Amino acid sequence: MKKMIYAAIGLIAFVLGTIGAFLPILPTVPFYLLATWCFAKSSVRLQAWLHSKPLYQKHMTPFFNGEGLTIRQKVTMMSITTLMMLFAFVMMREIWIARILLFCAWIFHVCYFIFKIRTKSTDSL
Repeated sequence: MKKMIYAAIGLIAFVLGTIGAFLPILPTVPFYLLATWCFAKSSVRLQAWLHSKPLYQKHMTPFFNGEGLTIRQKVTMMSITTLMMLFAFVMMREIWIARILLFCAWIFHVCYFIFKIRTKSTDSL
């Protein structure tokens, strides 16, 4: 049953990531990362299927090979995450400790993307 849940979440993430390749509102890479993780937990066959897709190869293979992400990919991913965290921050009006933890997670996220993930010299998107 667990493997089916992972497979379902992976398929949803794959669809959202694919939509994100064409719509600037949705980021591609985070959804493909989630799909990769879910498929690795659910099925070797699904994982191989995902890795064979051209969009996965375009967006994820360079990331996993250490080539990094383009400026556009980084900014899109950081913007979407910031908006989602801001929404959660606003909804937690009276839970100050949660707000502080969320703010710390956001700072970590921004620092990680800026300092740990390499930036490609050309924006190929």
